[in-house]
Amino acid sequence: MKQTMRQILFAAAAVGTILTAPVSALAQGLFDSVIKVNDRVITQYEIDQRELLLGVLNVPGNHAKLAREQLIEDRLKLEASDAVGLRIAQEGIDKGVAEFASRGNLKPEQLYQLLAQEGIDKQSFHDFILSGTSWRELIRAKYNSRVSVSETDIDKAMNAISGGGSVQVLLSEIIIPIPQGREADVQALAEEISQIESYDAFSDAARKYSAANSRNVGGRLGWMPITNLPPALRPLLLDLAPGEATAPLPFQGAVAVFQMRGIQESAFRSPEIAAVEYAAYYMPGGRSAETLARAEKLRGEIDRCDDLYAVNKGQPDELLDRVSATPADLPRDIALELSKLDKGEVSTNLTRADGQQLVFLMLCGRTPASAGDTSREDIANQLRSRQLEAFADGYLEELRSEARITTR
Repeated sequence: MKQTMRQILFAAAAVGTILTAPVSALAQGLFDSVIKVNDRVITQYEIDQRELLLGVLNVPGNHAKLAREQLIEDRLKLEASDAVGLRIAQEGIDKGVAEFASRGNLKPEQLYQLLAQEGIDKQSFHDFILSGTSWRELIRAKYNSRVSVSETDIDKAMNAISGGGSVQVLLSEIIIPIPQGREADVQALAEEISQIESYDAFSDAARKYSAANSRNVGGRLGWMPITNLPPALRPLLLDLAPGEATAPLPFQGAVAVFQMRGIQESAFRSPEIAAVEYAAYYMPGGRSAETLARAEKLRGEIDRCDDLYAVNKGQPDELLDRVSATPADLPRDIALELSKLDKGEVSTNLTRADGQQLVFLMLCGRTPASAGDTSREDIANQLRSRQLEAFADGYLEELRSEARITTR
């Protein structure tokens, strides 16, 4: 199926943020200072662009709030880079653009054309690339010498996370939708739930608050290989003792909390997954009773992903996505739902378009990785990256705590 602009940009942005808004707004005060971070300003124009792009990339959460937070972080990152004399030449920016474009199988000029169709300013996109590139270089220079990965660390990671499909987990889940304007309330509720250590109390909370179908059984999921789960979620779960829950995790229009009920080594070693193929059919009406009824009827009428092409015949192509991606490239909420499914099974837990579309999600299949696909060097690099990310998060919080941030 031909990819839409939103699909290409979503695939291109592993963690997504860019910018977009028409230049014709110049006379409307959009270039006035709205936020000041130390001596650096953020304009309404930049906020509007970032907010629009967050929508293009299907980033979960309150886009107006996220746009401001991310632009504040950009200013802090650039100021820290400037303070040590770190400068990224145009060649480095061009390289970053080329890397971003390649994630969507595009050349830079093709990417620029697609961005222009969405009203995205080229210079603004360069500013986005500059912030991310300079921050990565700064973190490497500042913390590389403090990163340490032992052979034992690699062995554990290969056995438990990357190649070790023998690890299985028994989880409970609570997925809480975020109504518009209720973000703070939902976050507070999720944080309260994350402190629960009783299995029964967690199940009661699932029945009361969760929007997932598993709420009917107290949020309890069956045993599943750790390799079925999103790669970013695996280390968080493996750090939990039975009864402990994760911190609230952001999803598309929702917040999730997971409780560990059990972890075991099985005799059967499930292979690492190289690619996951799925189909997503977007049904107008969201989670209305009528749309859910149509979804249940459709579930009983089809057996495989190919059947959805006939279902979507005569409707816009954008209502049906057929995607094959590595587990790491899947949207977090999609990856989680697919982890619960076998080939040909369906989930109707998710929505898109601010809840106006129900996602009829079907797993088409999983492609296992060959034994040689994950090397010790690959795992070591992943572990080093994770340590650097932890250092970067801590440093950013330090910069934020010391900064003078004013808004109007």
